[in-house]
Amino acid sequence: MLKNDAWDKNRMLTLLSNILLSPKVILGLRLTLTRNRLTERLRESFFLFGLTCLVWYVIRTGSKPSRASYPCQRAAAFNANIWVATYVFPLLSVDTWGNYLRRQWKPLVVILVAVALSAGYMSIRDDGLGDDQMSPDMLSLTPMTASETPQSDIYAVTGTDGGVQALMELMAEHGQPFYRSAEEGDLQGPSGLIDAGDVVLVKVNSQWDERGSTNTDLVKSLIEALLAHPDGFKGEIVVADNGQDQYGGAGSGGSLDWGRNNALDRGQSIQTVVDTFSGSHNVSTYLWDRITTNMVQEFAEGDMEDGYVVSTKVIASTGTMVSYPKFTTPIGTRVSFKYGVYVPEKDDYDVDRLKVLNVPVLKTHMIYGVTASVKHYMGIPSDKLTRNLGYRAHDTVDEGGMGTLMAQTRVPALNIVDAIWVNARPEDGPRSSYTSATEVNVVAASTDPVALDYWTSKHILCRVCSEVFNADASTMDPDNTAAGGFGDWLRLSMNELNAAGHRFTCDEDRINVYLSTTG
Repeated sequence: MLKNDAWDKNRMLTLLSNILLSPKVILGLRLTLTRNRLTERLRESFFLFGLTCLVWYVIRTGSKPSRASYPCQRAAAFNANIWVATYVFPLLSVDTWGNYLRRQWKPLVVILVAVALSAGYMSIRDDGLGDDQMSPDMLSLTPMTASETPQSDIYAVTGTDGGVQALMELMAEHGQPFYRSAEEGDLQGPSGLIDAGDVVLVKVNSQWDERGSTNTDLVKSLIEALLAHPDGFKGEIVVADNGQDQYGGAGSGGSLDWGRNNALDRGQSIQTVVDTFSGSHNVSTYLWDRITTNMVQEFAEGDMEDGYVVSTKVIASTGTMVSYPKFTTPIGTRVSFKYGVYVPEKDDYDVDRLKVLNVPVLKTHMIYGVTASVKHYMGIPSDKLTRNLGYRAHDTVDEGGMGTLMAQTRVPALNIVDAIWVNARPEDGPRSSYTSATEVNVVAASTDPVALDYWTSKHILCRVCSEVFNADASTMDPDNTAAGGFGDWLRLSMNELNAAGHRFTCDEDRINVYLSTTG
């Protein structure tokens, strides 16, 4: 992300030259100009520069007019308007079309080609070469057996359409029941994860639309599974995220009600899913964007307002300033992400009643290499409040900051990686359009977020990158421990968590992988 909204001409020239050389725009057409030569041609000719701004504005804005408010869009629109006034408006006042066309035939051919390319691109983006035509055969994954202790278990279901029943069965088969219950059963037992009275916080990715957000079919299946607790679900489910009130699919942060979603039915948003349950069950959503700039104190300190609690103490090991949401659900339950469910009668918290299910979509990240379970925790803190205090949360990811955040607030009861559609194009994410995604049809889960990220990035994301796109997967390789890279900061995050008493791992000799196939 560019950090400065001041778009001068040189920056626009560089950006446009990069855009024009993108395969998405030229659709495989080989350009003979180098980047430097193209930039020079753009710099010397306002005709080419203004036309490029016009074409790029059309392509980038596409079916989302809200993007017109982006700084780069406003700059492109300004130049495009001047270009139209200079080269198109004269057409309206020409008396002899034949003479004009003879004088201007070359520019008009360029215009027609540019319009055709942009129209073709938008058609492909919306309905064409993406999705099914880009989908490879399902990856052939293999189970793994750990040879050293302590061990972490990963459960992966292939061939899924978003269902979690097979995932719960696989977990139970290998000693980890999903439901906590005094009664032993196929999917339940005293060592289960979710009690019938728990407040379950389903943390999704909602900052981006299309394939950049968590699959809503998966979320729907997860809610159905929670409500089907064998002891009768008496608790509450809240689907939540913080899109940070910035960036994102519309340039203004997250949404739980996108028009274009990651699902079989693209119109099925998170909110649509929740609305199907909310009439008869305690199921709701909470977009923390709306409270992300409101600094508050804890409920136990007498502050009942929704907002973000910020610890001004800086954690030296990662330069992190911990922050987290506290909020009240529609039925009046007061929840602190760190301390749990507030009990007013005791002026204290039920720490164990709050359970977090961390459900990220697996994709590349243009800065940090990979978004999965650990990076997904960037949807917990307030990036704006910490930035204002000089310790921006997002800047600490490559220092292990999300590990610090997990360790000092709340580690998920279960991490469930959505690898139904993945973006494995190097540094293309976190935005993931329909055309950039590859169908893999895998859902994987673990109580160890580090092991899960290690395995899914190495055995799914890297393989799709190299085998489908024949591209360099080094930025998403968990074994690449170059300073600041994914493998490096994943281990720094692990160190923070293990220092807090967990036993998470990046060592395949300590990872069991159990597989099941459906469909």
